[in-house]
Amino acid sequence: MAELKNVELELDRFRHRVFAAVAFVLLGFSLLVARMVHLQVIRHDELSTRAESNRIAVLPVVPDRGLIVDRHGVVLASNYSAYTLEITPSKVDDVDATIDALAELVEIRTSDRRRFKRLREEGKSFDSIPIRTKLSDEEVARFVAQRWRFPGVEVNARLFRHYPLGEVGSHLIGYIGRINAAEKKAMEDWDDEVQANYRGTEHIGKLGLEQSYEAVLHGVTGFAEVETTAGGRAVRQLRATPATPGHTLALSVDIKLQALVEQLYGDRRGALVALDPRNGEVLAFVSKPTFDPNLFVDGIDHDSWRELNESIDKPLLNRALRGTYPPGSTFKPFMAMAALNSGKRSADVVVHDGGSFMFGNHRFRSHGDKGLGPVDMRRSIVKSSNVYYYSLANEMGVDLMHRELSPFGFGARTEIDLVGEATGVLPSTEWKRRAYRRPEQQKWYAGETISLGIGQGYNNFTVLQLAKATATLVSGGQRFRPRLVREIENVVDGSRRTVAGDALEPLPLAPEHVRLIRDAMHDVTQEGTSTRVFAGAPYASGGKTGTAQAVGVRQNEKYNAAKLAEHQRDHSLYVAFAPVDAPTIALAVVVENAGFGAAAAAPIARRVFDYWLAGLYPSEEDIALTREGRSAAPVGTPRRAADVPLPGGATAAAAQLAMQGSSR
Repeated sequence: MAELKNVELELDRFRHRVFAAVAFVLLGFSLLVARMVHLQVIRHDELSTRAESNRIAVLPVVPDRGLIVDRHGVVLASNYSAYTLEITPSKVDDVDATIDALAELVEIRTSDRRRFKRLREEGKSFDSIPIRTKLSDEEVARFVAQRWRFPGVEVNARLFRHYPLGEVGSHLIGYIGRINAAEKKAMEDWDDEVQANYRGTEHIGKLGLEQSYEAVLHGVTGFAEVETTAGGRAVRQLRATPATPGHTLALSVDIKLQALVEQLYGDRRGALVALDPRNGEVLAFVSKPTFDPNLFVDGIDHDSWRELNESIDKPLLNRALRGTYPPGSTFKPFMAMAALNSGKRSADVVVHDGGSFMFGNHRFRSHGDKGLGPVDMRRSIVKSSNVYYYSLANEMGVDLMHRELSPFGFGARTEIDLVGEATGVLPSTEWKRRAYRRPEQQKWYAGETISLGIGQGYNNFTVLQLAKATATLVSGGQRFRPRLVREIENVVDGSRRTVAGDALEPLPLAPEHVRLIRDAMHDVTQEGTSTRVFAGAPYASGGKTGTAQAVGVRQNEKYNAAKLAEHQRDHSLYVAFAPVDAPTIALAVVVENAGFGAAAAAPIARRVFDYWLAGLYPSEEDIALTREGRSAAPVGTPRRAADVPLPGGATAAAAQLAMQGSSR
């Protein structure tokens, strides 16, 4: 009986254990079912979307940047595709060791390592950073064969910006560069739509037209949905919205003329701006010395940057846009017009030029202290009388001069389509009160007015302002905002939009006054200071030479260039226009520290007019003499401009074919 009771007890215990186990299993199963219902039913849409996003990556498709071409279709900025070797630091355990291992497969220079280090410091750990750009096909093949050894390292096809003419026109074209930390922070303030359009974009316009027309050149970013593996590698493309290429900028600049002027400067410093007075189009926009914008596309190396940045010649300074200079005697035609327009002096008033002008105890000298005798307005321009304009400035006073001359654009930005234009200075009593802090400095002294009449003193203008003012004067008061871009072409539908220079309110200049000034400036080329330079010209032009002090000369001293350091010598200036009766080109040119205006600046202007009006290109002998500042009228046999190739041996036709190939 005892044994039977024990068996029943054991069976009873067993039944309880089985029941408990079944209950536990049922509970666990119920929890699994409940979880499955929660995931598969309640959160189905959310989790399905998340799973799909893990499997599908949405990648930005960076648009092709728009081209830049000159007025004849010559390509100035284009794109080409090349392979880059890129490292994502967050996916690499030891970046330095990885770079050393990669160097066994492809060439990695010291400059590549320095650039990578700088970009890594500026970016984020999950950014893909290039360690080598422009890989050859052989280098790509060597890496691909060993890719399994390098997690976090990829070869990507990238578009690179290319400036086929190198240094030619570098200051007006500008360049693009990698977006830096400061620019990324600034982009955070952009509209969401604009920020989205820059997803995947690593480069942005930094200078010149590349910067000013960034929104036009950039294009519209596309997007591609791609299926990826668990490791994030793309398997296939599911859907895509193609990127829209940026628009093409067609400039008003003639790049062959631009290249000619840059060649005529040689190693000298200076600037030239040529405009069409009829519409404000910029025909040439030169700043010397230049630089190669291709150096900046991948990130300029340390040695090249130091050479450019520390050079005494300041090749990165856009002298046409930001350099300011005293206008010297090129200011005299404008002073004459101010006198006529204000009624302060008529054209037939005669002033005796005895070689100097006394104001109080101060003696203001003329050219070599040699007097010109009786001088009326016409002769004052032709022979460049200082005494005439000393006395005129004294009669007018600084504020009347400011009132009459500011409408020509002196001391104000022209609003050209470039960023960073300097203002310059057209002085007035109000300007001096704002410019200085101490009361004794804020006061305007009458003696300060005298030298303003010959374009010295506080007068300081950009070459662009001088060119615009000349265009306004010789066109009878017609004014335009200067423009470098002539047309914007939509490469998708082929439509073109004209970018006209905005016409401003004309100045009320009397036609007889304009005719007098133009005729006097024409006589400068016939019997005045630029006669030798324009001898035999097949057109009628007008101009005015100028020599502007770079450093002051004491009252009892005479200027002697031989005793001064090169950077302290006078600047050579010339303003000009042609043809006289109906001008189609007006320009201003400065050659820094080159002395008399007729010696250095005027010969460059003559060759610009020969090219533009007569289709003539100077001989090699003439170019060599002009570069050295030893030319007057052209020597040798000039060539047909159409027959002269562009720098690098390219012809306009070849460049246009390159543009068509790049557009496809």
